[in-house]
Amino acid sequence: MHLKVLLPTRVLVDTEIAKVSAEAANGAFTLLPRHIDFVASLVPGILTYQPTDGAEAFLAVDEGILVKCGDEVLISTRRAAPGDDLHALRDRVEQTYLHLDEHERLARSALARLEAGVVRRFMDLA
Repeated sequence: MHLKVLLPTRVLVDTEIAKVSAEAANGAFTLLPRHIDFVASLVPGILTYQPTDGAEAFLAVDEGILVKCGDEVLISTRRAAPGDDLHALRDRVEQTYLHLDEHERLARSALARLEAGVVRRFMDLA
């Protein structure tokens, strides 16, 4: 099978694999080469895949979509972080998401101030 993990800005993984395991809202699953074509909505978690050389690799993914069609497995997600070691991957994900959470908090705060300013200006017009 061929695995491609697509982010909004780039292709993160593009490799031949023997199997891939992921988690959807209704539970975990594993896809092997002769598996029927399949579509799943992924939940945030760890995706595991085994390249044809046999070494297991891990990928922390945000919500996304997995599509298996023939020998092609495509995964589209907003955020993902690769890793060979689960402990290092856990630390990397924590740092990345803490950083993103801080940026989102600041952006929401700025948006709230802008909305309040627009409402005040509308009130001044009345």
